[in-house]
Amino acid sequence: MARRLWTRDELVKTLALYCQIPFGQFDGRNPAVQKLASEIERTPSAVALKLSNFASFDPELQARGVGGLPHASQLDRDIWDEFFGKWDTLSLAIDFDIVPIEHLVDPTDLLMRPATADSTQSQRLVTARRGQSFFRASILAVYEYKCCVTGIPTLELLRASHIVPWAANIDSRLDPHNGLCLNALHDAAFDRGLISFDESLRLTISRRLHNELPGDIYTDMFARYQDKPIHLPERFMPSKEHLTYHREQIFQE
Repeated sequence: MARRLWTRDELVKTLALYCQIPFGQFDGRNPAVQKLASEIERTPSAVALKLSNFASFDPELQARGVGGLPHASQLDRDIWDEFFGKWDTLSLAIDFDIVPIEHLVDPTDLLMRPATADSTQSQRLVTARRGQSFFRASILAVYEYKCCVTGIPTLELLRASHIVPWAANIDSRLDPHNGLCLNALHDAAFDRGLISFDESLRLTISRRLHNELPGDIYTDMFARYQDKPIHLPERFMPSKEHLTYHREQIFQE
């Protein structure tokens, strides 16, 4: 019986999954791998193999001396070249959530508005929600489901924080290079410009927190992490350009 060739649609879905799970979890036992395998009628091991093939093209992994499996197909390479970085397309490729989306970027955002009978508006809601789900899953995955400042691993306390705010730059809304995984407290502080990160990715704290917080809270939650570098991801390193924007436009010294 002839082996069934992979289609473009299957490969795009697999590339979308590649962006949303940790590099070390490209395994047929991963529930997300199993879910996609069922959806595209492939075996989990076949999907895991394709994920590793895609990893062999990733320049960020290559720069760190790690990578995926060799002998990927030319179609694998073509799909990577065509779609990697097209976050809008990849965010819509998979219609199930890799990570539950408990946190929305902005209470005034489109995602919070109730659906209406207008089919166009309803589709926009679906598109926006799937985009946010893609961004959240990608950020949490590359930071291995831990806050990059404190190491907190409790999923319910973690947020996919935009460096450049959602409303400030449409092009970077879904870009994983525009995100950090922070716990809920540090996410709120980062969003309001009460903390930021310097050129070496070390925590910088606004004087407001020192002046306004009780001493023990300030020490335990902020000062103990000051000037310490964050935990860095293997993929989707935070953009220096975006961090500069945050320091210059949002941070309150």
